[in-house]
Amino acid sequence: MGVYVIDYIDRVMIATALPLIGQEFGLTRTEQGLVVSAFAIAYMVGQFPAGLLADRVGSRPLLVVSLAAWSVFTAATSLAPGLVALLVLRALFGISQALFPAASFKALAERTTPSTRSRGAGLMLASNSLGAGLGPLIVAPVVAMTGWRHTFWIIAAAGLAVGLVLWKLMPPPLPRELTEPGSRPLDSSAPVTLVLRNGLVLRCALMFACFNMLNYGMITWVPSYLMDARGMSMVAAGVSAAIPLLVTAAAVVLGGQLMSRGLDADPRRLVVPALLLSAALLVAMLLTSSTTAFTVLQSLAMFSAGLASIGIIGMPLRALSRDVIGSGMGVVNTGGQLAGVLAPLIMGWLADRSGFAAAFGFLALATVVAACISLTTRPRSTAEQGAPLQPKMSRTP
Repeated sequence: MGVYVIDYIDRVMIATALPLIGQEFGLTRTEQGLVVSAFAIAYMVGQFPAGLLADRVGSRPLLVVSLAAWSVFTAATSLAPGLVALLVLRALFGISQALFPAASFKALAERTTPSTRSRGAGLMLASNSLGAGLGPLIVAPVVAMTGWRHTFWIIAAAGLAVGLVLWKLMPPPLPRELTEPGSRPLDSSAPVTLVLRNGLVLRCALMFACFNMLNYGMITWVPSYLMDARGMSMVAAGVSAAIPLLVTAAAVVLGGQLMSRGLDADPRRLVVPALLLSAALLVAMLLTSSTTAFTVLQSLAMFSAGLASIGIIGMPLRALSRDVIGSGMGVVNTGGQLAGVLAPLIMGWLADRSGFAAAFGFLALATVVAACISLTTRPRSTAEQGAPLQPKMSRTP
């Protein structure tokens, strides 16, 4: 959880620095969106290969390699002389961070029991929003005092030091009989086929893609919107952008608790109403002329969506064996990171041509689509999926 906070601080500080980077390099909003998408494309492409690697070499080595590599490329971003170099460095940063999510889900599956997994996933995913929320609060003052270039290597060095300490504190895996009672290890040649044949995994990947448009869109464009359209200072915009993300972190934890207390059997009971309410609040947000009301409505919309996150991620996380959890969650997270590619570009394009209202309206539409996919996705057993992802132990006479 702690390393995920560092992950997201390093990731979202580009959004805080983006107005200054755009000014220095003379970038349009579409080009600024491309800077964010360069990371997202590399991050998305790396998800499934990273998951396969996690299933083969284990979670712990990938976690430390990922942390060290992304810290190096974060620091190197401060040396970018122009747009092309910036795009290359952000892509390398994305590849480095792509090693982390599947390995972290595998580490979670190896260290939790079925009854505690949703709560554990809630805490882990809440750290995403916590890091994204703390990012502007930490980064904006540093950028204001030292400039955007110095900020990248300062944050990289601090994150690497803290992350390595947290990694050393990670406990060992639990025995399989505790994490998957009555199961046996899967054949090493089976995982790729089993995961790619699993309909629930593929539907959750599509659902996560639509759902994550909201998160990536808000993280990328709210600071620029508050500074350009509302006339806020960088520090004030950073504080205002952080509030909804910190609220989301609390919502994700609460959603994990709700899922573990009776909603695991049919997550749609929470996911669908939460997403539809979020979409309605987004519409109200884009119609308001008050900056305070904008932040309040954004916070409520992201809180509502945050309640649904474990319902979406938790379905494959509960269905997959720990032997294929890396590759399976790699597929799901590939869908989620498709949003990271598309949302910054689409919103930047819409903002350039029609204004920020159209850009935020796109997020409301994507959230409704995610609710519709959830409504038509029935949680099924692995046997019904046609891929026995958690085969039971056979009894010997």
